[in-house]
Amino acid sequence: MLTFVEETCLLLLDEKSGEFLPIHPNILEYALVGAVLVDLAFSYRIDTDPKALIVMDRTPTGQPMLDHVLARIGETTESTDAATWVKILARDEAAVLQKQALDRLAERGILKRQEKKSLLGFRSSRYLTVDGEAAREVKDRIRVLILSDEIPDPRDVALLSLVDACNILTDIFPGGELKNAGTRIKQLRNMDLLGRDVVGAVAEIERVIVAARAHGAY
Repeated sequence: MLTFVEETCLLLLDEKSGEFLPIHPNILEYALVGAVLVDLAFSYRIDTDPKALIVMDRTPTGQPMLDHVLARIGETTESTDAATWVKILARDEAAVLQKQALDRLAERGILKRQEKKSLLGFRSSRYLTVDGEAAREVKDRIRVLILSDEIPDPRDVALLSLVDACNILTDIFPGGELKNAGTRIKQLRNMDLLGRDVVGAVAEIERVIVAARAHGAY
């Protein structure tokens, strides 16, 4: 199973160009950090309250991306709320998390890393889709979740909530495909499908991202 951060990368990558969709870099940073925190919440490693993001279990998950963030949060002795952690991690860890997630997808044969050189001699990497089915599967799950009345999977609801909080659904599904889906999306985000230990953390992460975006953090 792919992690939330890996699935978020697949949702935001343009299959043709091998580069991320044209969204503001800060939105991407918040999405990646939020995805890692959601992963940790679903692994029952963290929880939140209005005043603090709390490590509930320090046991490594076996995923280096997640375990690095878990260890960093766990090392802090001061009480630090979720909003502050999202900002700290977006600033310090987002670039590393992005590379790790993309490299893992390349190792799985889903993407292929390709070096790109600009006219000025600067080098950058792009990740071309090799296994298009894997990328489409993630998008199809979200599309079916929104456009059907099927009973949703809690992980898919959490992933939808994350990308919707970042206001990037229209970038993922352009062309008005979701034009009349606002009511369904709101309904899904309000469903009580997550375990009690998870729902608070996921909701708090969403709230932080929405609030940051509303106050011009991007």
